[in-house]
Formats: sequence, structure tokens, C-alpha cells
Amino acid sequence: PPKQFNITAYGVLTVAIITLEAFPGMLINAFIMCVLCIAWVKKKTLNSNEKILLLLGCSRFWFLCIAWIYKFLAFIYPNYLFVQTILQLAVFFQSFFNQCNLWFSASLCGFYCIKIANFRNSFFIYLKVKIDRMVPWLLLGSGILALAVAILAYDVADKPHCNSNCTGQGNFGTAKITVDKQFFPSFFLAGFEYAVSFLAVIFSAVFLLFSLWRHKRTMQTNSMKDLSMDAHIRAMKSIFSFLVVYSINFVCLVLNMVYVTKKANQMTFLILVFQYIFPGLHSLILVFSNPKLEKALLKILP
Repeated sequence: PPKQFNITAYGVLTVAIITLEAFPGMLINAFIMCVLCIAWVKKKTLNSNEKILLLLGCSRFWFLCIAWIYKFLAFIYPNYLFVQTILQLAVFFQSFFNQCNLWFSASLCGFYCIKIANFRNSFFIYLKVKIDRMVPWLLLGSGILALAVAILAYDVADKPHCNSNCTGQGNFGTAKITVDKQFFPSFFLAGFEYAVSFLAVIFSAVFLLFSLWRHKRTMQTNSMKDLSMDAHIRAMKSIFSFLVVYSINFVCLVLNMVYVTKKANQMTFLILVFQYIFPGLHSLILVFSNPKLEKALLKILP
């Protein structure tokens, strides 16, 4: 009984910490969705930037919502996850919205790079002209890739290897899966998508920072210190913060794949903390980087 009490108390503490991270993240992403939906109704259309932000906010809201429910049941009422298809559906939707979050974020960073950066390369100029037409196809491709990983995750959760030990309190509600040949494709595909989306973010951020830095030097050389320079400096700070947040999130995703098969409670706890911070923290940065969202937020705060 004392051992069971300690595990339960530890689980309650973990759920409380995750709740304090997940609910603010859901709130800020719900705010993004509401502001953009209201603008959509008023204008009858959205620009490419707003389309990506809307889908990104939606995917993050549902990811945090489903992930919190899954962790709550895994810690407090683990027997409810033993119901047929409950675990499989939870893993499916959590994987789908997590992958959508990664790809939509990478798409947004790439869109900013192409729209803001200034290079004389002919291919880059072609992308700058065609990017608005490419955005719907880019979002569709991101959804298809996320769906592929979610289907494999559902298949892994449905395997007999994922038995009653999958959702115990002692392993923080993380499925303990034996990594053998039949599970390798899902791990490989998820890791490949993590790496590709992260590289897309890195290249976009580096190109954009280089372009903005070069523009800043040009203005300083020509003694043109004005509001435009201040705007570019703010953009450089925002993009640098994007890169830092993405780097931490990518490391957590890789560690999650490594420790999902091991009983490493302390490390798994730290991974969960950082993973639940990312969707809300990055969305908050996006709000203060977007004049429309920032104005709406400052209007309703009082």
C-alpha cells in the first residue's frame, strides 16, 4: 500500500504540472483560431500566412487536448485505456496532430523565409512569386505525411506486444513497446519526418537571418536608420527565438523515441514537460510577432 500511494501521489503531481502547461497552451491556440475565424467571416478569405496559422493553431489545440486526456487517464484511471480501441485511437490522433504541428510549423517558417528574404537567385524569385499558390498543396502534403505516421502509430498500438504494461503509472503513461523488425518502419518514418521538418526550419531561419543581417548592414552603411531597420531587428529576434524553441523541441522528440522503450522515469518526465511547453510557448511568440493577433490580444486583456 505505501508503494501504491507513492506512485499515485507522483502521478497526481505529474498530471497537475502537465495541466498547468497544457491549458494555457490550449487557451492561446484557441485565441488564434477565434481571431482568424472572425477575420475569415468578415473578409470571406484568408491570406496564405493566416491559413497556415489557423491550421497550426487548430492542430496544436487538439494535440494538447487529446494528449492531456490521454495522460490523465494513463496516470489516474489507467484501466480505462484497456477498453477496445481507446488506446489505439488516442495514439492515432495524438500522433496525427503532433505531426501536423511539426509540418505546419516548418511550412510557416519556410513561408516567412520566402516572403521576407531578398535574394537575386532566379529559383528563389520563382518561389516568391508562386508561394501563395503553393501553400494549399504544401498544407495538403503535410496532412498526408502526418496521416501516414498516425496510421503506423495506430498499428503499433494495436500489436499484442503493447499489452497491459503499456499504460502503467510507473512509466508515465508511455507505451512500453518492444522495438523489433515490425515496429522499425514506424520509428524510422517518424524520425525521418522529425529530421526533415527540423532541417526545413533550420535552413529557413538561417537564410532569413542572413538576408535580414545583410539588409541591416546595407541600411547602416547608407545611414538609413529608420523604422524599417527596427522592424528588421525585431524580425531577427523573433526568428532566432523560433530556432531556439524548435531546437529544444526536436531534441525532446528524439529523446522521446529513444526512451519510449525504456523505464527512464526522470528523463521521460523532463521530455513531457518540454513537449507540453512548446505548443503554447511558440504560439505565444507567433501572437506577438503578428500585428493583428497582438492588437486583438492587447484589446481583450483589460
